[in-house]
Formats: sequence, structure tokens, C-alpha cells
Amino acid sequence: MARAPLLQLSSISLTFGGNPVFDALDLVVQQGDRVALVGRNGSGKSTLMKVMAGLVEPDSGTRVVPPGVTVGYMEQDPDLSAFETLGAFAAAGLPAGEDWRIAAVAEGLHFNPDTPVATASGGERRRAALARLMAAEPELMLLDEPTNHLDIAAIEWLEARLTETRAAFVLISHDRAFLRRLTRATLWLDRGVARRRESGFDGFEEWREQVWAEEDAARHKLDRKIKAEAKWAVEGISARRKRNQGRVRALAALRAERAAQIRRQGTAALELEAGAQSGKRVIEAQRIGKDFGAGPVIRDFSLRVMRGDRVAFVGPNGAGKTTLLRLLTGDMQPDTGTVTLGTGIEMAVFDQTRAQLDPEATLWDSLTNDPQMRVSGASDQVLVRGVPKHVVGYLKDFLFDEAQARAPVKSLSGGEKARLLLARLMARESNLLILDEPTNDLDVETLDLLQDILGDYPGTVLLVSHDRDFIDRVATQTVLLEGQGRATVYAGGWSDMQAQRAQAPATATPAPAPAAARPAAAAATRPATASAKPGLSFTERKRLDDLPGVIAKLEGEIAKLSELLATPDLFARDPAKARRATDLLAERQAALAAAEEEWLALEEKAG
Repeated sequence: MARAPLLQLSSISLTFGGNPVFDALDLVVQQGDRVALVGRNGSGKSTLMKVMAGLVEPDSGTRVVPPGVTVGYMEQDPDLSAFETLGAFAAAGLPAGEDWRIAAVAEGLHFNPDTPVATASGGERRRAALARLMAAEPELMLLDEPTNHLDIAAIEWLEARLTETRAAFVLISHDRAFLRRLTRATLWLDRGVARRRESGFDGFEEWREQVWAEEDAARHKLDRKIKAEAKWAVEGISARRKRNQGRVRALAALRAERAAQIRRQGTAALELEAGAQSGKRVIEAQRIGKDFGAGPVIRDFSLRVMRGDRVAFVGPNGAGKTTLLRLLTGDMQPDTGTVTLGTGIEMAVFDQTRAQLDPEATLWDSLTNDPQMRVSGASDQVLVRGVPKHVVGYLKDFLFDEAQARAPVKSLSGGEKARLLLARLMARESNLLILDEPTNDLDVETLDLLQDILGDYPGTVLLVSHDRDFIDRVATQTVLLEGQGRATVYAGGWSDMQAQRAQAPATATPAPAPAAARPAAAAATRPATASAKPGLSFTERKRLDDLPGVIAKLEGEIAKLSELLATPDLFARDPAKARRATDLLAERQAALAAAEEEWLALEEKAG
């Protein structure tokens, strides 16, 4: 039985700044459709959704919505300036007496409708826009990154609502798990062309690779044909005779066809360079607590982070994930307990609020004015992992074109801002990465690449994320913050944590001290009881005071030996000296590891 169309786009063309976004695009959305709209950052997904919503007028083509059909759109940056509270914005357009719908949705999305617009965060504004759409219950919902700024409980609530709805919806999201659970069709926007597949997101990547392989084969066949025809035209002077002019014109047509083909955009050249190796133990937190006056945010929490660990922090918004990160990295002091950072820490931070970016600055200035990237006396160069590089060349590594270099940051999409932050983060050497919601707005290909890069990164990673698939692929430990100061450590990623929680006795509430709740990860957490620590003898106290100097001396010797062994012709010129330096380096590295172990053991005993 044919389904009635809810929206139809015919021969839609749109150009921004001389570059075609769409060309003769056709699209139909029918009753019951659950469509994933996918494509690279900058491919025009949000623009297409605005055309579908009737908010952007195309250069040519038609948009048809049958009479009586309602279309609702959730935008990424809603304008709330005409409203005093989030609830007033969300309820706008509802019939009188229907405000209860907002209260019901607000409870699921975890936001307060009475929050004044003037003090609302970007995340609260986004949740109000989503609440407005969900409460209105249109026949077609257009959702642009609805999971951004939602915690995992709110995402699961939204999944349940969308699973139950009879409305059709088109969905843009970076959250693979969300797309897999909800979609039945995939609309892929690639170089201005919309391809549709009547299957959910789960098989998208295989489909994409198949399309690209077929495209490459067709392009190769066309190139061979052009080469053969060009050879005939050059070798046969008689080809110029009148009876062969058709073949010459056909060659010109083939060349025009090849020139008109739009080259696929490559992947971002993401690369992380580890700095000097940190100590074996990166962070040791013992029974820490923090209270801002409204009840404990963190209570009696212990964690040991070793070099190479990837620790994910999950939990409801407001549970204290960012606070715990700041405590663990020394950016904030705990009220109780101690946090000890290991030696040789070089930290790099990815900020979810994008506060590190000045919206009025250009992309060029955002890189060249960064103190850690500035090259003295070269205004067009940036320092990338210790090597000067032209700023435009470095921007191209992250898929920005030359024209964007002088554009303001505020003109970028959410995904492009995330890529710009990654460009700054990856220009510096580090051995401890702090990633606060790094996946927001990134396209699938860049997410894949980021996961691969983090997998190969020899340093340590602490990350806050609501992306369950990303956590499963990256994390070696997951810390669940449940509110009221409770935080529990689990081995593995999100799915591992869920399995461990399901196996736990129903009567057992996870304890704030993680080792009791998770024996499998006891080595990573091992909270100690204050009464069990006997204190230090005079000799041990003296040794503890001396060890930082010993460690610093060993690190200096290791640096000098590493520099010597990096001399290109050392092994050929003086092999005996090279062998002695190699042996000495191994000896010093072992001594450093032993000194760090001793220092942390004494610190633990002294606590």
C-alpha cells in the first residue's frame, strides 16, 4: 500500500559563496519514514534540513507540503530572545491548557522550564528547542543533532519516545547507537547529491564504500577511454577530416564529463604526537570529596590512573563529571582527600563549550595567535608538534579550504568548530589528553579517525562523553557518577559497565569507594583506609623529600641520552659509544620507573 507523502523537494539547487551546495536535488518523505540524514561536516545536512523546514529558500526548485500536514524543526541554535523563560519558549504555539505537555517532556529531558532565558546555558536552550518540537507532535519532525548536550538517561528517554511515535522523522546525529536504534532509511548527502537507501544506519558504511568503489571503477574506465581517444586524435592527422569531426566532439564531451566530476573530500589528517613519556602512575586520587554547599558533588572517591589508560566519565548532567575532571587534573582542589599527579605530565585539553575559540576571530588568527602555536617572526606559520607549517596548509589538513582561512569562527558549523579545536589540540605534544564531549557535531568519518588516533596514542586519555558507541570503542575504564556524590569505577566501556551493573546484587548500592563495587578493577582503584596507614619513619620521610630531585635528575639524563642517540650518524661513526649510550638509557629508564614507584608508595603510606 502506497504511503502518502508528507514533504517533497523537486530539482532543488542552492549555491553559497559561489559553491553549489545542492544541484537538482530530489527528495520525498512519506508517512512512517524514519530517516538518518548523513554526510560529511560541511556537506549541507543542516542547510538541507532548513530547506525541508521552509526556513531557507533555494535558488531554484520546489518544496511541496500537502495541506494540513505539520512539519516541526529543531534547530541547533534557537533564538529565545522574545521569551523570558525556557518553558515560555517551549510552550509557544501550543493550544491553551496544553502546557502540561512541556512539563512532561522537560522531566524526560532533565531541564527546568522556569529557568530564565538570560541565564540558560547553550545545552539548556537546545533541550528547550527539543521539548518544543516533541510537545507539538507534528506529523514530520526534523531533528538536527538532538542528542548534543543530553546525558545518556535523557538520550534513552528520547529514543523511547521516538520509537513509540507515529510521526515520521528525519534525523541528523553523530551518535551511532542512536541512529542504529531508530532509523529505517538512510539519506546520504555527498557532494550535492542525495542518495537514499531503504535500510537503517547500521549498514551505511558498507553501502558508502560500495558506492565509492563503483564510482572509482567508472572514473577509471572513463579515464582509459579519454586516453585512448586522445591518442587517436594526436596520431591520426586524418582525424581532423570532416567525417571524423563527430569523434573529436565526443572526445571533448568526455573531457567535459570528467572535469565536471566533483572530487571526493579526503579525511581530516588527524595526528597526535606524544610528548616525553609520563610516569607510570599518572594520577592517584585518594578518598577525595567536593561540596559547593548544596550537598556533595564527589564523596570519598578513589582512583588510580596508569599511563596508557583511557578513562570515560559518564552520568546525568549536573552529576559532577567536569568537576571530577578538574579535581583529578589539579585544576581544582578537593575539600577532602588528596590528588597526586605523576611526573612529566604534559596536558592538552579539548573543551566542550568551545570557549577556547573567539567567535569574532578568523580561523587564521585562531591558530597564529595561540601562544603555543605562534612562530616568532613568521605571521603565516604555526608550530605543529615542534615543526613550523604554513597556516593554510595546516587548516587544509583539517578539511578547511583556503577561502575559509580568513572567515570568522562564528561562520563555522558545529562540526567545523570541533575540527578547529582538534587542530589546535593536535598541534602540541602531550601525554595526557582531557576530552570534554569531543564527539559533538563530528561526522562519522572524523569520529572513526579520532577513535583510531586515540587507539594508537601512547599517552593517557580522560574523556567525558554521552556517545555510548564512542565510549565502547575507546574506554578501558568507565566512571559512573550517579549524583549525591556517588561515583563508581567499572572495567571497560559503556556496554561492559551495563553488564557489570546487571550482574550486581539488586540490594547492593554501588559504594563511593570503587574497589568494593568492582573487584575486577581493584588494581586500578584500590582505595585505602586512613586508619590502616602507619605513617612514615624519619628515614622514609627524608627519602620522600629527596625523591623528586632524584626523579628530575634521571629525567634530565634520559633527555640527554635520547638526544645523543638521535644523532643521525652516531651508530656508523662510533658504534661502541652508541651501544654504551643505549645500555645507559635503558638503565636510567628502569631507575626512573623504580623511583616513581617508590615515591608513589611512600606518598600512599604517608597519606
